[in-house]
Amino acid sequence: MRKFDTKVQHLKYKVLREVARQAWNDTLLENVLEIPKTIVPGKTPTMRCCVYKERAILAERVKIAMGGDTDNPNVIEVIDIACDECPAAGYEVTGSCRGCLAHRCEDVCPRGAISFDHNHVAHIDKTKCVECGQCAKVCPYAAIVNRKRPCQNACKIKAISINEDNAARIDNDKCIACGACVYQCPFGAIMDKSFILNVVDLLKKSAQGRNYKLYAVVAPSISSQFTYAKLGQVITGLKELGFHAVVEAALGADIVSMSEAKELAEKGFLTSSCCPAFVSYIKSEFPDLVPFISHNLSPMAAIGEYIKRTTENAKIVFIGPCTAKKMEVQLESVKPYIDAALTFEELQALFDSRDIDITTLEEGVLDNASYYGRIFARSGGLSDAVAQALKEQGLEDFPLKACACDGIEACRIALLKKNKNVLDANFVEGMACTGGCIGGAGCLTHGEKNKAEVDKYGREAMEKTIADAVAVLK
Repeated sequence: MRKFDTKVQHLKYKVLREVARQAWNDTLLENVLEIPKTIVPGKTPTMRCCVYKERAILAERVKIAMGGDTDNPNVIEVIDIACDECPAAGYEVTGSCRGCLAHRCEDVCPRGAISFDHNHVAHIDKTKCVECGQCAKVCPYAAIVNRKRPCQNACKIKAISINEDNAARIDNDKCIACGACVYQCPFGAIMDKSFILNVVDLLKKSAQGRNYKLYAVVAPSISSQFTYAKLGQVITGLKELGFHAVVEAALGADIVSMSEAKELAEKGFLTSSCCPAFVSYIKSEFPDLVPFISHNLSPMAAIGEYIKRTTENAKIVFIGPCTAKKMEVQLESVKPYIDAALTFEELQALFDSRDIDITTLEEGVLDNASYYGRIFARSGGLSDAVAQALKEQGLEDFPLKACACDGIEACRIALLKKNKNVLDANFVEGMACTGGCIGGAGCLTHGEKNKAEVDKYGREAMEKTIADAVAVLK
């Protein structure tokens, strides 16, 4: 069974695996230049026209796998030399142009960017075009099209433009690190920085008897990943890597749903704080709504805070589907509770860097959370949990009107309505990724079946109420 959706993901994984393998062996610095040759041996290119360019791009991938550009605060980076195969973006006249007499496209253009050749075929002067799209709207043959790159189509908040070298450029002031561009780029020219070396270092020092216990906090969306093995085998694999214990972030979700329900009943209106990309989006694009953001930590940080408060010298690594979590763990409000964040892609690389075949392992047990904490992984799960938390805390008289936003476009619409006081809801559940966390860029697999797996995983929870799950923490 395939471990990844795409060959781009597989390539990224191979780089991560080799970087981690060298780090385990303390040979990374001396062999870092050899990793591209390990992945593309010989002189025959496998992905590009030239093996030397292919290896040069792989060298850039290695840098990002080792933490990337330290001068760039964003965890999403562009590999410029890999970003040269897409056609120039913008409006373009296709072969469907019939050279008609009406010339509506010319008449409607506000900048005089359209002219005609001797065959009466329209041409667009890119130095004048402002990409307003008016010409495309009036063309009777639909002969003018907008050629957007996959990364630009994926980025619904318009944080990606094209620079003077025809490569993608990310506006860090707009970017919410959701990673949609990372997953959609067909050439893997946009990648998320990896902190896998930090995790290897934590694991090695733990094995050497350093005075701390290393915990893996896994996102509930793990239930839809590693489809070639059983979830219990993944848990055992984490312990084989050297983690002292594995805890569900879903237990943090139980904590959050109880607190968030109470805060909602007190304030009357709230936006969720679980998705860091959604929170970043509010702060950058809807600053007037910042006071409405829930003051609760995310489930990841909430369970991290509990573990560190109750366990002396604990270190915590979060493992999930989310590239934005790599930004969240750098926040001053979260940094004390989480020491590093990995994606599921990176966890697969870690397993294989130690030659751990999880399909051969016995099944461990992961049972810390309730059904409601576990369904946070998919869109609508948080809203269901808040409704349940209101009920369990005797607050069912509060008239909950939840707006579950599936993807950042839905989030934008809800926030615009709230700004204009026309939103018929008092709780906005914001999920930047389509489908919720199960659609995160760091997932091994994406798809509708993942939702069913999350719901199934939720139904298997021993704790049937949120209160029962949270009670074990007291």
